[in-house]
Amino acid sequence: MQDKTLYNVGTQGMESVLSTNKVLRNTYMLLAMTLVFSAMTAGLSMAMGLGHGMALILSLVGFGLLFVVNKTADSGKGIIAIFAFAGVMGASIGPMLNYYLSMPSGPALVMQALGGTALVFFALSAYALTTRKDFSFMGGFLFVGLIVAVIGSIANIFLGIPALSLAISAAIIMIMSGLILFDTSRIVNGGETNYIRATVSLYLSIYNLFIHMLSLLGAMSGDD
Repeated sequence: MQDKTLYNVGTQGMESVLSTNKVLRNTYMLLAMTLVFSAMTAGLSMAMGLGHGMALILSLVGFGLLFVVNKTADSGKGIIAIFAFAGVMGASIGPMLNYYLSMPSGPALVMQALGGTALVFFALSAYALTTRKDFSFMGGFLFVGLIVAVIGSIANIFLGIPALSLAISAAIIMIMSGLILFDTSRIVNGGETNYIRATVSLYLSIYNLFIHMLSLLGAMSGDD
């Protein structure tokens, strides 16, 4: 009887590990594809010369699609929704990329932001995957920090304080780094079993990490 119980526990543990590995594999595969698709739509947006007004509209559309992704994440429609979301979000940063690329050191800044974003993501993901620590305790702190950063960003639209803009970008970089740890640990520890929701969470962290790293580098370069 005891052997049978141990066997059942061992079988359940193995199934849990296999399920987690499947979610991880599907998440990183879908994440890679959505990031590539975003890069393509960003390139198209840049080639078309879309303005900042259109970028704002696309961002709002993307915000709406985020709800669609979460609502359809348990069905095949979720795949279509997340690619639509990634495509729109990629296109929305086309004007910003054109702006930075027009600077004297623009291409170098964009490459530094890309490299920095990749380095942070891979380093933090590797740490969470290797240690398998539970970072769920960070959830409340990160949520509050994100709310404060959003309020600060909205306020600075009217205030236009450069130092505040830098502080907000630095804060968001830290928050997104924390969210990468948080989201990855949730997958590893079985807290997130839907790879579409896991993908969109990591995508948003990478997206915001890149944008604010580029903004910070641009301001520090003296070209911004």
